[in-house]
Amino acid sequence: MLALAAAGLPAAGHAADARQPVILVLGDSLSAEYGLARGSGWVALLEQRLARESIAARVVNASVSGETTSGGRARLPALLKAHRPTHVILELGANDALRGLPLKNTEDNLAWMAQQAQAAGARVLLLGMQVPPNYGGDYGRRFAGLFESVAKRQKAALVPFFLKGVADVPDAARLFQADRIHPNAQAHPTMLDNVWPQLRRLLR
Repeated sequence: MLALAAAGLPAAGHAADARQPVILVLGDSLSAEYGLARGSGWVALLEQRLARESIAARVVNASVSGETTSGGRARLPALLKAHRPTHVILELGANDALRGLPLKNTEDNLAWMAQQAQAAGARVLLLGMQVPPNYGGDYGRRFAGLFESVAKRQKAALVPFFLKGVADVPDAARLFQADRIHPNAQAHPTMLDNVWPQLRRLLR
């Protein structure tokens, strides 16, 4: 079971955009409502929270189940051009680890995506992930650390662990689907709660 998280600080030099905020979510199955009823995932819940908070932001969910950082990197330029987001949430990296892809590639891809989004005028929020203990202590530390490294280098916002309160609790099994990889609908409000404080700060 993997857990991703990312957060950071707004990059310097971004002028306030007078137009309606557009939040682009570029993620994998954790954000694409895999195995869930439509409208029950954290991105849909984010839209509801924005409405309750009277924040007139538009959310574009460009997440694809099974997506890797290389896939996100390939798709991002067209998404930036099509949607002109003011904010980009990067929720990628878990599938890289599942496939055993080189951590350096994952880090480079995330850094490149953050750079491109910032160059397009968007503020970036990185959702960090962790891997289970069976991946080995050293690998786990390096994987979790790459999100912090990218956030610091790119001056992006970071949620250290996207699945905090879901994957790291004693009774975690009740919050996951039968595959023990994908959180169930009960877990998604917690996932949004992990993202919201950093995103809310970037929307100010």
